[in-house]
Amino acid sequence: MKKVDLILLESWEQEFKDNIQKTILRRALNNNELQTIAIKQENVPKTSFKFSKEIQTLPVANQQKSGRCWIFAGLNVLREIIAKKYGLKDFELSQNYIAFYDKLEKINYFIESIDDFLDADKDDRTLQHIVRTGIQDGGQWDMFVSLVEKYGVVPKEAMDETANSSSTRIVNQLINVKLRKYASMARKNPEGREKYKEETLKVLYDFLLSNFGNPPKKFDFEYVDKENNYYLIEDLDPHKFFTEYIGSSLGDYVSIINAPTQDKPFNKTFTVEYLGNVVEGRTIKYLNLEMSKLKDKVLKQLSDDEVVWFGSDVGYFGDRDLGVWDDSRYDYSNIFETSFELDKESMLDYGHSQMNHAMVITGFASKNGKPIKYKIQNSWGDTSGKKGYYLASDSWFDRFVYQAVINKKYLTEEELKIWEEEPIKLKPWDPMGSLAD
Repeated sequence: MKKVDLILLESWEQEFKDNIQKTILRRALNNNELQTIAIKQENVPKTSFKFSKEIQTLPVANQQKSGRCWIFAGLNVLREIIAKKYGLKDFELSQNYIAFYDKLEKINYFIESIDDFLDADKDDRTLQHIVRTGIQDGGQWDMFVSLVEKYGVVPKEAMDETANSSSTRIVNQLINVKLRKYASMARKNPEGREKYKEETLKVLYDFLLSNFGNPPKKFDFEYVDKENNYYLIEDLDPHKFFTEYIGSSLGDYVSIINAPTQDKPFNKTFTVEYLGNVVEGRTIKYLNLEMSKLKDKVLKQLSDDEVVWFGSDVGYFGDRDLGVWDDSRYDYSNIFETSFELDKESMLDYGHSQMNHAMVITGFASKNGKPIKYKIQNSWGDTSGKKGYYLASDSWFDRFVYQAVINKKYLTEEELKIWEEEPIKLKPWDPMGSLAD
């Protein structure tokens, strides 16, 4: 290894001082954020909130200080179905209800996974991945489906938020203490693990009841429609409510991804080891497609007046106040006279980017038959963006969107055949195993 040459640093420092443009830039950045200096004003008009196809949707929800975006996005898809059926102008399904059972199922999934590592070396990479990850708020579409199919859904009024369902950091920390303690005890004394399992699950079930509340087994559905007509449907249960009042066949929807890496050929299906929540629930499964095919299916579903759940990396080129994600909006490379570009394959392979947030696409604008921007329903409340709605440019979509959930009817016959194939297994730490939070 070569150490930093102090003499070389001195020459570079002098070179910097002698460059008037770099000196001006340094002065400008002293009192201005880099993102402000980098804005390309000529591209700002391209991100106006005007769309050629726009599905009218309900007001945005707010996940607050939690990583439950995937649950919010999933329930936002379902609530649009019931809202259209019954003319609702403002309605939410209980995110807390789904989050409660997600936590419970993840706890059980963790406990059962440790059985595979009772004799493994402490430094086994998969074991270390499981125990260091623990349980968290994030999730995937197939995990959402498993929860809804097992537990149903309820209106938000039937199980509203609590202080700790909306702010989950300490809750997650304490759960993970108990789970890591279980892993330690089970590996030290495998014969006693069944006892440890039941004790740990019972203690953490009580813990969830204390923090999130008691999930209802029966409830009433009370609502007022757009015509101000009042309705009260009594004595419903979560499964009946989902079946009769939403009626969506979640089994008709599949996850398609865009992962242009050498280890993930297009037109193949993939799954991720030790990724899930409900034991014996729906397998996490993706069909990897070229971006042009992914976007074509997204646009077809939107054109048929159905919103699209999708996952992306929202950490780059965003303006939370304006509600814009646009990589062409900023020019860092010319400011510093060096490229800051990475292709999508390299971003995935070298840890620069992965899916970290799920939202709902509700519209798009096109030019000459091609999309130029998308309207997005976020779950960060109505004080950011345009009353909580965001916009993404098409170029940003290409670079940072990784997953979309579409109806099987938009797959070709060949793609449907591929979907039925046994998926290729990816390692637990693969970027396609990242959780939206």
